[in-house]
Amino acid sequence: MITNDIEYQSTEEIKAYQEGLLHEALAYLQAHSPYYQRMFESYGINIDKIRHIEDLVKIPFTEKKDLQLFNDEFLCCPKAKIIDYITTSGTLGDPVTFGCTEKDLQRLAYNEKKSFECAGVKPGNVVQLMTTLDKRFMAGLAYFLGLRELGAGVIRVGNGIPELQWDTIRRIKPDTIMCVPSFILKLIQYAEEHGIDYQNSSIRRIIGIGEGLREQNFNLNLLGRKIKEKWDVQLFATYSSTEMGATFSECELGQGGHVHPELIIVEIIGEDGLPVPDGQPGEIVVTTLGVEAMPLLRFRTGDIAAKIVEQCPCGRHSYRLTPLVGRKNNMIKLKGTTLYPPAINDVLDNTDYVENYVIEVRQNEAGTDDVVVKIGLKYEPDFDVVKTLKDSFRSRIRVAPDIEVLAVEEIHRINFPAKTRKPIKFIDLRNKE
Repeated sequence: MITNDIEYQSTEEIKAYQEGLLHEALAYLQAHSPYYQRMFESYGINIDKIRHIEDLVKIPFTEKKDLQLFNDEFLCCPKAKIIDYITTSGTLGDPVTFGCTEKDLQRLAYNEKKSFECAGVKPGNVVQLMTTLDKRFMAGLAYFLGLRELGAGVIRVGNGIPELQWDTIRRIKPDTIMCVPSFILKLIQYAEEHGIDYQNSSIRRIIGIGEGLREQNFNLNLLGRKIKEKWDVQLFATYSSTEMGATFSECELGQGGHVHPELIIVEIIGEDGLPVPDGQPGEIVVTTLGVEAMPLLRFRTGDIAAKIVEQCPCGRHSYRLTPLVGRKNNMIKLKGTTLYPPAINDVLDNTDYVENYVIEVRQNEAGTDDVVVKIGLKYEPDFDVVKTLKDSFRSRIRVAPDIEVLAVEEIHRINFPAKTRKPIKFIDLRNKE
């Protein structure tokens, strides 16, 4: 057992340790963050009185809209110190830019090293990354840095293209795959159609990103069961976001995502904005620790989960998060990317040949989200509309929904049904069919 790791210390020691880091984080924000300086002054907040985690309720939340409207005010260091720029998918259309200093990248590497260790990855293992390192995407870079720090082998294949993935597995023989879980079903389908003996391949472990694999009782969900029934490998789920700069990874017991106490403080709040009892679902609110460029205080993620405080059978005393219960408002998880309808609207509203549109979201048989964008055209372009529009989505939000072209009149009837005063552009069919 690792005895010098804070996750293995008592809950009292973990809480005291986090409160020490919280005091340092507040002092840093007071000294360096234009946004939080203004907040503290506006609300009359004396950071010296925020001594315990329970005192955080005295501080207003940071919302996604704050990051978009005041993006530059969150920067706590000179721009000359930024060595890597990252953007989120965005909620109101425009993505949020995050800068990382050298210290921040070291923190990312440390975070992912611990997360991979939690999932049983050791020096000498070989991990095939089926996620992009480009397009200003934090996750792929973080995984690479963490594996490098751990001393594991990395194969940077990128996302998609089952043929290339299987050719790489055949050539290099990795033991671990890291990808969006629903893509595993496409890998299996390709293997079955092309006579690949995937059951006897080198793969022994799959670490999922962006999509859940378990229910609230920690049993595999529909997607997890579909994969496990086809492919007898170890499955691990993770939860993370660009804003928090931290990952909650399952250990080999699959009993929730472990927090790394030195990197983040988590609150779970109810509809009233106040903390809920441990074990009860609520919105995840995070305070980042040790971030140099753009630390966040009480950031509302919009994700719903519960905090498990009982010691995990693996020996860690750090609290865990359950699999995500659902989405706040209209949050969408499309192919591992979290986004909101306005981000899709922004692409469509800035496409000159689109006259009108409606976005439909439904849950597929694998238990993940399918998004279909139905569009009406102002005119018939002399190029492939579906392909071009999908490319626009990928360049803007990194993923592309399915697209159907319908008559303008048909879309108009959907947008303006009888007795409505506002146009309907988003239809959520999840759990309603």
